[in-house]
Order: sequence, then structure tokens, then C-alpha cells
Amino acid sequence: MAPDVRPTAYFSFDIEEHHRIEAAVGLEFSENTKTAYAQRMVRCTKWILHALAEFQAKATFFVVGEIAQSYPHLIRLIVKNGHELASHSHQHFRVHRFTPQEFKDDLLRSKHALEDAGGVEVVGFRAPTFSVVSQTAWAIDVLHECGFQYDSSIFPVKHDRYGVPDAPRHPFWVLGKSAKMLELPPVTLKVGNYNLPAAGGGYFRLFPPAIMRSAIRQCLKDPHGLPVLYFHPWEFDLDQPKLPLKTLSRFRTYVGISRSRSRLRQLLKEFHGARMIDAARTILENPAHQAQLPEYILGATPGASGTNDSTTATDVTAH
Repeated sequence: MAPDVRPTAYFSFDIEEHHRIEAAVGLEFSENTKTAYAQRMVRCTKWILHALAEFQAKATFFVVGEIAQSYPHLIRLIVKNGHELASHSHQHFRVHRFTPQEFKDDLLRSKHALEDAGGVEVVGFRAPTFSVVSQTAWAIDVLHECGFQYDSSIFPVKHDRYGVPDAPRHPFWVLGKSAKMLELPPVTLKVGNYNLPAAGGGYFRLFPPAIMRSAIRQCLKDPHGLPVLYFHPWEFDLDQPKLPLKTLSRFRTYVGISRSRSRLRQLLKEFHGARMIDAARTILENPAHQAQLPEYILGATPGASGTNDSTTATDVTAH
């Protein structure tokens, strides 16, 4: 078999039902509606697994803990196919909603549910809506206390719902009060002094594909570059019932879904898909590599935000 010479990208999938997305917070759903969206989530996740297998790609699946309890067979299928199982919280609540103790409880519930269903250790975490920001910097210590080895929640961009624009664009150590955590941020495209979000979500569906490809290739030019991409199963559900969202949220959520499947398949054709845990272990098991990564104190710089005062023209993501 010929060696795979494709550049490597780290495909990740945030597994949540469509009604759990941030734009739907505050809406009421019947149990029948929730069940219908859950069943669609299962079908779309299986489509993702099939697409990954077709292109001999591996990926990381950040899964909501309650899904592991309701659909353990889906968790086992993810693991059986050789992908990484990681946590996306237990109920898909932003970190802002918790006290440190409540966040710890949620993390452990998620970790235990996923590990029970998958039979593997869960060491990676991504917060819903990238909600590890300056106001929730205490989350780093809690993650460390709960046994997580890496985080992928800090997005170095400006956005009205999330973002830490001054954070490093490549793997770094994020410092808490008493612990530090390996951070693997989603990929961005550096344009002048601006980090253009290009890792997934609405950016993947709206922007020309060349933007994401440029971001990946720019990232790989850095000696520590690690291009992390993110997607959701509902983004590949072409005929799903639409949520009753406000105009901007509706645009962010549904723009470009009709072309999402073909775009993902093209990416998988061009880039070798790998698991984030493998990249993390390469760093964590190599002291020299660890020493080369920058350290960042979350919330210590004026530009770190995550509040509603940093909107930009490219705030089109739906996470």
C-alpha cells in the first residue's frame, strides 16, 4: 500500500442533538420533538462514521454525556471504529452557567457516562460554545482536577458568544491558579493582525472552501501547528425540521447546510484525518516538545473576551 502523503488535519465532531444548540436556549420542546432530533443525530453521526471510514480517516468525537446514557450503542460504534471519545459536557450547558463545583459535577457525570458506554478513558474536553473564556478561567483548574489531559475550548477569535482573541493560535499551555492544561485551539487564518475563524461551523458552511484550506496549510507551516477542525452532526442533516430561531441565529445555523456533505468529503479526500489525543500524547510524552510551547494566563490580557461587546462582520458561526 502506498504511503499516505496527504497533509494531516484533526477532524473533530461535537455530538449533540439539534435542539441543544446555543441559539435554541430558552425554547421549549416536547419529548417527541427531542426524541425526533436525537434519532436524526444518531443517523447523521453514522453518516459521519461512514464518510470517515471511506477515506481511512480517524477523528475525535466530543460527545454530550446524556447521549452516552440514551444511545450507548452509538458510543460503542464510535470507539469500535477507532476514533477518540471525548467530553462535550453532560447536558451541553455553557461553562458560564456553573459554579466551579457545579462544573466539576457536570464534568464527572459526563466523563463517567462516556467511559461506561465506551469502555475507554476520556481525557479530552471541549466546552459547549467554546465557553472557556476570561470569565470562566477557573475551569482550567477544575478540568485538571477531574483528570482531563487536554482542552479544546479556547477559540482565538472575536465573537459575540465566545472567543479569546489574544490567545495563541497553536498548541499552548493555559494556566489556571494552581494547574496548567494543554490547549489545542481550533484553527484560524491569520490575515494581518486579525485571526479569521476558519475551523468549522458556520464558517465551514458559508466561506469559500479555500479559506479553510488556507488556514490548514498556514497552520502546518508553523513547527507546532496543529490544525483542529470542528463540525456537528446536525450540519449534515439536509432536510431536518428547522428551529424557530431569530433572523441572525437562523442564518448562522442553516446557511450552507445543503453543501456541507460534499464539502466534508472533499476535505477528507485532501487531508489525512487524525485524532487529537494522538497529537496531545506526542506533546505530553516529550518534555522537549512541552518546553517549547508558550504559556498563556487566561483572562490576563485586555483583549480576552467572550462577552457581548466584541461582535465582528464574520460572526456567522452556529455552535
